[in-house]
Amino acid sequence: MPSAVVSSQGAFVALRFGRLAAMGVVAALILIAGVWASWSSAQYVMLTKGRESGTIKVAGCGDDTCAGPYTPISAGSQARERVVIEHSAAVRDGETYTVVVKPGGSEVVRSGPAGVLYSWVPLGGALLLASVVVAGGLGRTRVAWAMAGAGGALITAAFAVV
Repeated sequence: MPSAVVSSQGAFVALRFGRLAAMGVVAALILIAGVWASWSSAQYVMLTKGRESGTIKVAGCGDDTCAGPYTPISAGSQARERVVIEHSAAVRDGETYTVVVKPGGSEVVRSGPAGVLYSWVPLGGALLLASVVVAGGLGRTRVAWAMAGAGGALITAAFAVV
């Protein structure tokens, strides 16, 4: 009989390790996806050296994008009749925003503190989602609360600045 108890405990340990490993991988993938989604626009806003920067006066908005004339601020930047910016809660028709031009096109992203915070919103959402996995799947409630607090603070700060 002792071997049945030992194998039962071994199976329990293996299942527990498997659950922790799986939930750890899921949480890591959620966070990696959040960083990946954020970095696609954050790189242009945060690493501005050598990039064209200026302002856009939003002349009109469609379903997904807004457009308007671009006025350069940085040296070497050229004025453009029409550039495109993502249509979101952060962009309103008739307003002027400081922007950075994405290389090789006419697409721009907001710059400054509002642009930085807005570009990292996907990471804030990923932190909130991963905190549920960390609390429920890994049983690390303190870490989960810290992650949820950081994600909530990031999203709240972006909302306040925008």
